[in-house]
Amino acid sequence: MIKKADTKKARAKRHTRVRGKISGTPERPRLNVFRSAKHIYAQIIDDVNGVTLASASSMDKEFEGNGGNAEGARKVGAMVAKRAADKGIAEVVFDRGGFLYHGRVKELAEGARENGLKF
Repeated sequence: MIKKADTKKARAKRHTRVRGKISGTPERPRLNVFRSAKHIYAQIIDDVNGVTLASASSMDKEFEGNGGNAEGARKVGAMVAKRAADKGIAEVVFDRGGFLYHGRVKELAEGARENGLKF
């Protein structure tokens, strides 16, 4: 019998491997991405102090559109970049959260870059 691969377990393993290599500091916090089937979420985190500095998601009240597609992901990237700029954050470390840098994750990153975040 062939067993189906557990995709959640594989993503968690990739995420642990990525997090072993990167960490957010007060000078250069971590931009964390999580995507579900219907929504996408982004947080800017200072791991040294253990605080979230800024966040945006497709569930926010000011978000217009669908969070489950590339266009929505780009809008969330723009929102998180603007909120980071309001807090004086210009440079971040990108944490793809174990997801492949493709599709909605890539669109969110490009949307953030277009609106002033450097990574």
